[in-house]
Amino acid sequence: MIQLLAPDGTRTPHEEFDAVLAGDGAAPTGAASTGAGAGADLASPERLRGYYRDMVMIRAADLEATSLQRQGQLGLWASALGQEAAQIGAGHAARTQDYLVPTYREHGVAWARGIEPMRLLEMYRGISHCGWDPYELRTHPYMIVLGSQAPHSVGYAMGLQRDGVVGTGDLENDTAVLALFGDGASSEGEVSESFTFAASFQAPVVFYTQNNQWAISVPTSVQSRVPLAQRSRGWGIPSIRVDGNDVLAVLAAVRSAMDSARAGKGPRFIEAMTYRMAAHTTSDDASRYRSSQEEQEWGEKDPILRLRLHLEQLDQIDEDFVKACDEEAHDLAMRLHHFIHDMPDPDPIAMFDHVYAEPHPVVEREREQYLQYAAQFETDEGTGR
Repeated sequence: MIQLLAPDGTRTPHEEFDAVLAGDGAAPTGAASTGAGAGADLASPERLRGYYRDMVMIRAADLEATSLQRQGQLGLWASALGQEAAQIGAGHAARTQDYLVPTYREHGVAWARGIEPMRLLEMYRGISHCGWDPYELRTHPYMIVLGSQAPHSVGYAMGLQRDGVVGTGDLENDTAVLALFGDGASSEGEVSESFTFAASFQAPVVFYTQNNQWAISVPTSVQSRVPLAQRSRGWGIPSIRVDGNDVLAVLAAVRSAMDSARAGKGPRFIEAMTYRMAAHTTSDDASRYRSSQEEQEWGEKDPILRLRLHLEQLDQIDEDFVKACDEEAHDLAMRLHHFIHDMPDPDPIAMFDHVYAEPHPVVEREREQYLQYAAQFETDEGTGR
């Protein structure tokens, strides 16, 4: 397993990935931008502080969303608690033109791509299909059905090949797809089928699995007798396993794999070893199937604490910065709290607006049928009937 930052913050040299981190030429984009200019070192102190801030912010948003669901303000919430490095690192590793296809837990990835947490709350409250423009932010709507993002990702990647934006050598236009899913989804048939097509057609797609150790209540040791990273090799897809609580290892691994896919070298598979510190969703009780000792052991590998310790060793962080991040995160949580309480219900007719990218006669017919149905319940102001 590749690890660049140990749990105590110690930096481990790695010739290949150190070169990836040092040789990048693209600045991060979106709400989580560190502000570093093009050509900056991905592991510079400025960027490291940016990753730290990102993880603190998304954890605060995550905890507030869980609280809001407990108050009945959300129908459900799938927490990413403990997986912040696996997501912030992956989100920043993709270039602006790349297309990301997330599962329902990628709140850190969404943040790194410039998607505000408010948009996620809209979806989990059930008043929005998605909350953002997938074309503008190059990030697909959350995929709820396990494994379904894999064939979509491969299909999109094959489309990129036909569009001629793979392997041209143009860093500003060559594009790849990042397919994100969990260890449980990796056992779905759609994922295996996607491996077949991706390998056969050398599609520019990176399969990125966050192994958070539990597929709801089934441990990884039960669902797979070998490391998940070994599975793709049967299809001839190169793979790697990294420490998913190490933001630098994730960043370097995903950036390297995406660069290879974008260059026309075919698909890659990455297994990021992390831990789901919360329950599967707010409808789950993790205490029924895992021990407090296990949670404590993984808590000592906390990704945010790990990066903070590393920055302290570099003498690149102080209490003022930590306090500022905490205060900003608290403000974000309060904004989410007020936002959801003031959130208006949408017009039901809006559910027909974003089913297809272009107008479709079947959808238009269903729209008219709904309007006729809804009209039956309208009352006459004069008679009250």
